[in-house]
Amino acid sequence: MAAELSTSINIKEPRWDQSTFVGRAKHFFTVTDPRNILLTNEQLAHAHKIITEYRQGIVSPGLTEDELWRAKYVFDSAFHPDTGEKMILIGRMSAQVPMNMTITGCMMTFYKSTPAVLFWQWINQSFNAIVNYTNRSGDAPITVSQLGTAYVSATTGAVATALGLNALTKHVSPLIGRFVPFAAVAAANCINIPLMRQRELQHGIPITDENDNRLGESTKAAQQAISQVVVSRILMASPGMAIPPFLMNHLEKKAFLKKFPWMSAPIQVSLVGFCLVFATPLCCALFPQRSSMSVGRLEPELQEKIRANHPGVERVYFNKGL
Repeated sequence: MAAELSTSINIKEPRWDQSTFVGRAKHFFTVTDPRNILLTNEQLAHAHKIITEYRQGIVSPGLTEDELWRAKYVFDSAFHPDTGEKMILIGRMSAQVPMNMTITGCMMTFYKSTPAVLFWQWINQSFNAIVNYTNRSGDAPITVSQLGTAYVSATTGAVATALGLNALTKHVSPLIGRFVPFAAVAAANCINIPLMRQRELQHGIPITDENDNRLGESTKAAQQAISQVVVSRILMASPGMAIPPFLMNHLEKKAFLKKFPWMSAPIQVSLVGFCLVFATPLCCALFPQRSSMSVGRLEPELQEKIRANHPGVERVYFNKGL
């Protein structure tokens, strides 16, 4: 009989070393695997059972280490790391590639007419709002009013940017006009993410020591977390919105697309999807998920509290969100 699996495997942390970019990339290639959105409720419940029991020191009979790690990544793909709640399907990281390739591809195909710009920027910001809410850091609730303000502000910012730049680029090269959706998406990310997570900026996010003992809530940690997420989201969109315009500008001059213009959208969506398969996990891996900062960079009152109650702590840790 095979030996029972040890209960000492640390499944609180990813399988690969998160202090290196390569380790984080391997982790996020697994987290963003689009196949995870096809998992049934029964498969999610099974993974939840394995992980919950393992954390309590109970090992399912016959469970192997590979099966344990697979269950962990299935569990992580569907349940929020801080609240433990099941996340909205299209807000999960595994939905990023299929959702973004469709929305981005259409934004970049139908960028010339005002109604199309309005529609696709609205769709994109609706999706972003769901993703930002689903992957917020910490266990801080967000009110309907805050949610509505963030959504309306980001959508207005994206549409205004897109329409304004479209007007400015009417008399320049068509290639320049193809980059308008990217500028709008970048501007919207700078608005949407901070607004969607404004409660974290106002009240802070949970910070812990290296052993996961909670030390309090920090707005400084929230600022760092949200800044990192904004940067990675903009860079995540860059390849899919910067490379296809050059290829499509070239392809649309060829006989094939002149004969079959309806193929433009599927080709563009496929090109964006190919870029996103790699850009999504690699840009998520730019910064550690379990981010950290020195105690000296925290709010003065929080520094005093930590130094008084936990004198040996020099660095604090927090979930930056995605």
